[in-house]
Amino acid sequence: MELVNGVLRWRFRYDALLARLLSKPLRKKDYDLQLVLLIALHELNELSTPDYAIVHEAASQAQRLGKKWATGLINGVLRSYLRDREQLASSIDEDPVARFAHPQWLIDRLQQDWPEQFDQVLRANNQRPPLWLRVNLSKISVDDYLQQLGSHQMTAVRHSHALAALRLDTPMDVGQIPGFVDGLVSVQDAAAQMAAQLLAPKNDERVLDLCAAPGGKTCHLLELAGTIELMAVELNPIRMQQVQQNIERLNLQAQLIVADATDTQSWWDGRSFDRILVDAPCSASGVIRRHPDIKSLRQAGDLVELTEIQQQILQQAWCMLKPGGTLVYATCSVLKMENEQQIESLLRSNVDVEEVMIDPNWGVACRYGRQLLPGTEDSDGFYYALLKKMERRH
Repeated sequence: MELVNGVLRWRFRYDALLARLLSKPLRKKDYDLQLVLLIALHELNELSTPDYAIVHEAASQAQRLGKKWATGLINGVLRSYLRDREQLASSIDEDPVARFAHPQWLIDRLQQDWPEQFDQVLRANNQRPPLWLRVNLSKISVDDYLQQLGSHQMTAVRHSHALAALRLDTPMDVGQIPGFVDGLVSVQDAAAQMAAQLLAPKNDERVLDLCAAPGGKTCHLLELAGTIELMAVELNPIRMQQVQQNIERLNLQAQLIVADATDTQSWWDGRSFDRILVDAPCSASGVIRRHPDIKSLRQAGDLVELTEIQQQILQQAWCMLKPGGTLVYATCSVLKMENEQQIESLLRSNVDVEEVMIDPNWGVACRYGRQLLPGTEDSDGFYYALLKKMERRH
């Protein structure tokens, strides 16, 4: 995982280095050799394996791939890198794509949306993610769980605003986390935990969770108010299985529906909801440190389709909300066209939307809603808007 995620995280930088080190680009049919070189560069930069062992293993890999002719090439390229690494690093830093290890379109978009913070966002995206836990407050208090950790010689840090969040000082496999199997805690980034906290469901209310997978927010809503009537809708049947598994592990109850959130006629019974969480599909530009493949997979053109889907889901959700009801719009994006501009669009097309101001002590104020930028208190990048549907006037 370190090799795969590391190469994906720094790929744009390593590609620039290889362009300087190779006298001519490798042929398409030799892309496997390009990958061998990318992995070797990552090991030389980030891991503690001795340099000579990395170079030897990379050259041996060419033989295993049936390309014995390339052993000399790989040897030469990597030895050249080791000899001139500082000079090479300085020379590619003139290009922002190589310096920040992000695609140009995303650098441009972040600079446009966050002119004062874009540098911070890009650097945060390149960090290894921490392990945040969500304490199940229906079973144990945060203080009592911290005591449990202490009895296992483990330590954790609280988050200032996500009330159930603890960051483990030493990440580990979930099977080793005290109380995980018993449902005392779940793994969920602190920023993502703000969704259920903001929606603040109350017992016996009817609640809708749209685009529910993988189910962290679904379960959090049920932990906060165990007797809500919760309907969770998710388009992808395989991802809905993750929701099911999370709910079963925590011994919770919800109505799970595999359906298109915008096609309400196929699944909605016409009864409106007291509270709705719209966890909209998005560019995931706020969680790149957890999913570095986003840098390579996401394209600028994807935003047009994504913003159209977001707009449709948000509008349909608004129609299903009771007068006096509350809606939270959430994305794991830091791009304004997916966030505050969607709320602005909803306000333009509906006269009964009232924005509820969110606690000004966390995140960055937007024209509408608040933005948590990646790396703030070591959490992911999330956007939230809290909306109330005005009562009808007679």
